[in-house]
Amino acid sequence: MRYKILIIFALLSLVACNGRPEKGQWPEWLVQADEDYKLAVDYDGQWQVRLAEMYYRKAYEALEDAYEDGQFPLANNQSYSWFLYGDAGYRYAVMRYRRGDTEGAIGVMSNILAHDIRDIERSSILQLMGECQLILDQHDAARESYAKALEARERWHQDGQIDDPFNMMVTCFAIFNSFMEYDEYDEAAQWLERMEKEVSVYEQGADAEPRIIEEYRGYVAMNRARLLLATGHAREANAVYDAIPASRIFTPLSISWAAIWLSEAGRYGEAADMYARLDTTYASVGNVTMTFDKISECLAPRYLANLKAGRTQEALSIGADMAGAIDSALAWQKRSDAAELSVIYQTHEKEQALEESRTKSTIYLIVAVGALLLLLLTGYILWVVRRDNRLLTEKNKVLYAQIQQREQAETEERERQQAQPTETLSQNQMIYRRLCKLMEDPAVYTDAECNHETLAQLLGTNRTYLYDALRECADTTPADFINRYRIRHAALLLATTDDPVALVAELCGITNRSTFARLFRDHYSMSPTEYRRAAKEK
Repeated sequence: MRYKILIIFALLSLVACNGRPEKGQWPEWLVQADEDYKLAVDYDGQWQVRLAEMYYRKAYEALEDAYEDGQFPLANNQSYSWFLYGDAGYRYAVMRYRRGDTEGAIGVMSNILAHDIRDIERSSILQLMGECQLILDQHDAARESYAKALEARERWHQDGQIDDPFNMMVTCFAIFNSFMEYDEYDEAAQWLERMEKEVSVYEQGADAEPRIIEEYRGYVAMNRARLLLATGHAREANAVYDAIPASRIFTPLSISWAAIWLSEAGRYGEAADMYARLDTTYASVGNVTMTFDKISECLAPRYLANLKAGRTQEALSIGADMAGAIDSALAWQKRSDAAELSVIYQTHEKEQALEESRTKSTIYLIVAVGALLLLLLTGYILWVVRRDNRLLTEKNKVLYAQIQQREQAETEERERQQAQPTETLSQNQMIYRRLCKLMEDPAVYTDAECNHETLAQLLGTNRTYLYDALRECADTTPADFINRYRIRHAALLLATTDDPVALVAELCGITNRSTFARLFRDHYSMSPTEYRRAAKEK
């Protein structure tokens, strides 16, 4: 889904070009770069991605070399040469990003951004840069890249280059989806509000198209429902989704978003119906070539939706369709691969390319089915892990608050006992008061050798009186009393330092880590690591 958004931006960048000068005025390197770029665009449209990447790279590298040699830019073709450089480099980075070479894509984009490219290309490149930075968990850098992308697009608009509220909408939509994918819900909410504002701006324009207005109103409402569902407001999310008119869910992309949302909301029957509608929509626009992308995006989710909705017969039927679709996609992929490899063979490694094109279809089928099953299994495992971690985090937050309340109450009770007049206290209460005063010094209980004999000696009494005082005043034993102070001290260190858990255990007087973990969980009903996370978040 993210890659579709990137393709939209590539097309928008192409439309934004100011036009080409007469080709007779071009130097040879620019003519060759332009031809390579057009070949790459053609191959890209046919999903022959290896050839597309090769020619995007050739166009980008030719322009980069020309710049380094001082031949670029030229006064009579500056606008088009800068467009070609920015867009060829952007698309080459997209190709590397798509096949998982995130750092390589960032390297290409960083090189382009170092030059004085136009704001329209800069905006698209910065947005892709943000996508890559999120994948690498560089969230602060991603936010900065997204903000700069929007600033560049706004500058382009304010300079009177083009009337750009539609592109603003698409920009906000893409950035919102990126933050949603990485659970950055606060950031996503801000971009959703900006998207809604840009839709209103577009709607007021003289050239606004009613069909696009309806489409993007639907996106705004659906994204709001997604955000509400993701943040735990299921009832409000369902209300928002149910209020979306059917007239606003009509494009393949909007139908796909609706099907995904319905599955996430547990409305599997409606999701299955929406996926069935998506298949019909794809067919109606002529996109009938069966590819593995279509199997993954349409048939597999539709199969799962029907299965979870209890529609066993429909699920079995779709499963049979998936088996046939894999064969069809495999045949298409083989034809596509053969075409790509034959061209690569003419310019690079003939024998190796021909050998790859003769790979047996059985191997392709096994790999394809295995990849599909692995994708489904991985997605399910990731979803279960994320759900369980979220539930555990929420439980620990509540538990941490209860712990703080309980310990505050215990502190207040000790202070109340300490404030009682001495003449009203029994012998055991006097010993207990002196013991509590003694334990205010962490050096006492953090000593690993501290035990009932130690406390009795420090108090100037014997262990029998100590046992009696603790049993009467605190209903505990000396060992449990000491461990309680040690565990509280450990909790303080976990909340206020970044020391390793093993070091914290040693600093609070417990030398055996497994014993420390058991005592800590018995006292706080969570592990030391979970307590630290809850304390830090609080």
